[in-house]
Formats: sequence, structure tokens, C-alpha cells
Amino acid sequence: MSNMATGVVKFYRPDKGWGAISSSELPAGRDAWVHVSVIEGAGHRELVDGEEVEFDYEAAKQDSFDFRATRVRQLLS
Repeated sequence: MSNMATGVVKFYRPDKGWGAISSSELPAGRDAWVHVSVIEGAGHRELVDGEEVEFDYEAAKQDSFDFRATRVRQLLS
């Protein structure tokens, strides 16, 4: 089952293709792991630290994370 939330890119490592999204809709102190493959959009896909996003996520163990983003949409300012 997937959940939807809004959040902020806590960090993103373009050289590795992954990062973390923080959101008040996740349990306190928990972030969602995000991989470049789930960022929606055409062409080059990358997130920027501090950027606001909307994302779907699931409970899943990924490294030290308990949640994994399954779809990420960048919010236009």
C-alpha cells in the first residue's frame, strides 16, 4: 500500500542517484529514501536540497531508512 505526502528534499547525492525526503507526514525523526528512478519527469531528473516535493511512499527497509519513496513529483514554485 502506498501513501501520498509532501515534503522537502533533505539531501540528494546526484553522483550516487539517491537521497532523502523529510516530511511532517512521516513518523517523527524518520525520512523517506529516494532513488533517481522514481523521480517523475522527462530528460535529466535530479532533486535539489531544500526543494519541495510531493511523493508516494511505502514502509520498506532501505539502508537505515524505514520508508522508501515510490513516486516523486517536483512542485513548481
